[in-house]
Amino acid sequence: MSTENFTGRAEAYAKGRPGYPKAAIDYICSLVPYDAIFADIGAGTGIFTKMLAEQGCVVFAVEPNADMRGQLVCTLESYSNVTIVDGTGEATSLPDHSVDVITIAHALHWFNINAFRNECRRILKPNGLVVVVYNLLSDGSGEMIRLSKQATDAFFHEPIVTKFPNPIEYTREKWIAYITSLDDTPLPADPEYDAHVMEVNAGFDRDSTNGMLFIKRDTKIYSERIV
Repeated sequence: MSTENFTGRAEAYAKGRPGYPKAAIDYICSLVPYDAIFADIGAGTGIFTKMLAEQGCVVFAVEPNADMRGQLVCTLESYSNVTIVDGTGEATSLPDHSVDVITIAHALHWFNINAFRNECRRILKPNGLVVVVYNLLSDGSGEMIRLSKQATDAFFHEPIVTKFPNPIEYTREKWIAYITSLDDTPLPADPEYDAHVMEVNAGFDRDSTNGMLFIKRDTKIYSERIV
């Protein structure tokens, strides 16, 4: 991937992207010792990382994009148990065998799978755990279903797979932020942005009820130990 795909989208990303159910975080934490050290790779603006931090986990938050990393700093500024790192999935810059678990929330499809697997083996302690998390539409629609399956099929051998309901309610403002956060949509400075927002508003008016748009999602979790 280009590390610049989300440049200019960090604020919208932080406002509009869905979070994760606490039950999903509790489940992930149950898979590792209480003092496990996490590397959250492709941390973005810290939506998932913050939930790990709130559990008291020690986390290295790895993010290559400067715009997203700036928002990550704001999100995590009150958490002394998180260290923010400028790095990629393929080259985290973390020391050899320094972490117990690697988490990747909604980002594996951006990685070079073979190079990332090698980096996992380098930075994980023996028998370390890799956890991949995706928010997916409950009805099985959308391009992310295909991308997530392609990436997880390529990376994992025999993962344990579980899912948690994660319905999201969007206000108009949050829905526009969500759409703007997508890497293939116009940014506010683009000439096409105003017309694009008109289309987004029309869709919101069509599909919302009492000013709220309800989207049924599931948080799907894949986990496997790297031996």
